Amino acid sequence: MGSQSGRLVALIPARGGSKSIPLKNIAPLAGRPLIYWTARACCDSEAVAETVIATDSEAIRRCVAELNLPGVTALGRSAETAGDTATTESALVEFAHHSDADHIALVQATSPLLRAEDIDGAIARYFQTGADSLLTVVRTRRFLWAPAGELARPVNYDPQARPRRQDWDGQLVENGAFYVSSRRRILETGCRISGRMAVYEMPAETYVELDEPSDWLIAGQLLADRGRAAAEVRQIAGRIRLMVVDVDGTLTDGGMYYSAEGEKLKKFDTRDAMGLSLLRKQGIAVAMVTSEDTPIVTARAAKMRVKDVFVGVRDKGPVVESLLAKAGAGWEELAYVGDDVNDHAVLSRAGLSACPLDAPARTRRMVKYVCRRPGGCGAVREVCELILAARG
Repeated sequence: MGSQSGRLVALIPARGGSKSIPLKNIAPLAGRPLIYWTARACCDSEAVAETVIATDSEAIRRCVAELNLPGVTALGRSAETAGDTATTESALVEFAHHSDADHIALVQATSPLLRAEDIDGAIARYFQTGADSLLTVVRTRRFLWAPAGELARPVNYDPQARPRRQDWDGQLVENGAFYVSSRRRILETGCRISGRMAVYEMPAETYVELDEPSDWLIAGQLLADRGRAAAEVRQIAGRIRLMVVDVDGTLTDGGMYYSAEGEKLKKFDTRDAMGLSLLRKQGIAVAMVTSEDTPIVTARAAKMRVKDVFVGVRDKGPVVESLLAKAGAGWEELAYVGDDVNDHAVLSRAGLSACPLDAPARTRRMVKYVCRRPGGCGAVREVCELILAARG
């Protein structure tokens, strides 16, 4: 996260004992030891400085060494924190006593669907909100009931006004993948989360528990599906002929800055400009479309040598249609990068739909590609690189 936020270390507790599956933490899943998936996510995260796997098992130590993941090491833990009745908090507090980290992310080895972009997004949210701690959640639209003597009572809805699922926000449930807090608060409270708590919403399929053999089959299938989806994105990226980008929250960080004279300013990233330039050199048309109507955008577009720039656009669909016609391309040959609800109509039709890391959860759920970087910090350049790599 850089010096402004302090050093953040990820901790993955992995004891050798397991009642359900012997050495579960290194049992094979989708061709890899279970612990590989979360360790790899931490390794690939830009926000995590170091990943420590705390274990009492020599077999797990050897497995970690064989993974050969940069910045991932195994560390011993006491018998008191590794027994059948020991809590995860006990291992976390023990580690906090010996760590020099400013912040500690607790990562569960049994969450193989955790990705680096989830970690980076969650940590970015943790620092942006100024929260004392953060946990990852999924959204559920299940109607819950609780026992009431010999009967039952509804917990989260009124049966007399049963909401339609599409009209109901549902509720947030911990998926147990990721928690982050300052080392100081962990030592003060002895808990993984405390104080003012923020949440980071992850996809519904990440709510998986590896307790039964059938759970492993489901998780393995989801990992295989994810691999196929990534291959599909690369294939789509290889046939892109038009790249259209939103501005606020995509080419900028979404902030509005004012000078002493009251002038509104916007923050752009030069890497995005270079990425779009590289696309143009490959014969890919480039355009900017934004609902904002400000001379700052047109001035930036001129600096970037983007000729097709449209400001003050409320309905972006017709504008993109005209750009596709001009480029002689179809929707499947369009790459569109946007971050919010006014982009959804175009994102839903684009061959390659993408959003910055810090886009709202609703947007992240609908796109084919979620960037590793936030808006205004090189997210557009990342999509450009994806397209260029796919074209060889």
